[in-house]
Amino acid sequence: MANVTVVGAQWGDEGKGKIVDWLSNQADIVFRFQGGNNAGHTIVVNKKKIALSLIPSGIIRKNTISIIGNGVVVDPVALIDEIEKLKKIGLKITPKNLIVSENATIIFSFHRNIDKIREERKGPNKIGTTGRGIGPAYEDKVGRRAIRFGDLSNNKVINEKVKNILDYHNIILSGLNSKLLSHSETIKEINYFKKKVLKYVKRTNPILDDARTLRKKILFEGAQGILLDNDHGTYPFVTSSNTVPANASTGSGVSIRQIGFILGIVKAYTTRVGSGPFPSELSCNIGKKLGTIGNEFGTVTGRERRCGWFDAVILRHSINVSGIDGIALTKLDVLDTFKEIKICTGYKLKGKKIDYFPQNEVHQKLVEPIYEVHKGWRESTQRARSWSELPALAVKFVRRIEELLGTQVSILSTSPRREDTILVKNPFDD
Repeated sequence: MANVTVVGAQWGDEGKGKIVDWLSNQADIVFRFQGGNNAGHTIVVNKKKIALSLIPSGIIRKNTISIIGNGVVVDPVALIDEIEKLKKIGLKITPKNLIVSENATIIFSFHRNIDKIREERKGPNKIGTTGRGIGPAYEDKVGRRAIRFGDLSNNKVINEKVKNILDYHNIILSGLNSKLLSHSETIKEINYFKKKVLKYVKRTNPILDDARTLRKKILFEGAQGILLDNDHGTYPFVTSSNTVPANASTGSGVSIRQIGFILGIVKAYTTRVGSGPFPSELSCNIGKKLGTIGNEFGTVTGRERRCGWFDAVILRHSINVSGIDGIALTKLDVLDTFKEIKICTGYKLKGKKIDYFPQNEVHQKLVEPIYEVHKGWRESTQRARSWSELPALAVKFVRRIEELLGTQVSILSTSPRREDTILVKNPFDD
């Protein structure tokens, strides 16, 4: 079965939305397997920008089924809002083309409030959370007190679970001298969204089983990036779930052997939102220029992204822990006007050269980048759709990235538009 799993290989914001949208034309199902509405994708179709957060990018394709899997934590109010916005721009969304797993965990308003309270109390040691309740919801899931979408159809079960989850959080909120949670208000919140979302809730295992039997193509879509993985990222400045492609299996319910070709999305430079180490960060005019040309503002939060040069060291780490088979290189065109372009090829740690990204939190803050300098091509790569349309120095830059990462560039993106894509290897043909 020729399936594909798409993951971000940096700190997110690599351009997954465009690549998933482009690949979804070949997919029967697009399956979101982790994260929540703390992630966002922007897709440009016919010069129109479409912002997605919870709903898989496949929703834009007429004959594709989009599934929000059990590994996702879902804010029902945000989901309803996103559905309404997409309907207003002419997209048809029904229970036939959008499905929410009955095992997906629900994010409540109290999760968002708890998230903000805890982040504020950290002061200068903030993680940089989006405040959307993602972390607290995942904690409830792991703590076996979460309320899932499949629970919504049974009022007795809901009442028992609401009591259980509020008892837990009220003990903590009491200790923080914060307002306690109300059972009646939570039930009222459930009654608001229940009727609107229940029609989308289904068992997803039979759908995936049928897809396997009928040899349908599935595109598994991750959120955030590998460097934000809870185990393999820059901990504790990470997200609350596993972002590595192996989670496509646990976040959907398919065998690990069915996740198919693993495509890592890589930006031609590096960005990060929020706190945490960033060895190649540019706190200067060059960094500002990258951010301005690349429009580096969060789709979900609008926060300005930190920008820096391409870091091959940390990307090798991503590739090693994820088993990436090929990469999609995005935003090459952002570098078109630079006289010099740098690639981080190693680090200095306490005066010694190292060729790996340390897992020790203190060492991550101390590493200094070692750069090699490339001459900029200073020609437009925008809208190039074949290698022959690229400047020779741009091709040289891409080849050097392949050499440093030991991985082939399977897809090259030269603008946010669907059509401006150079295909080297079709992941679905693997």
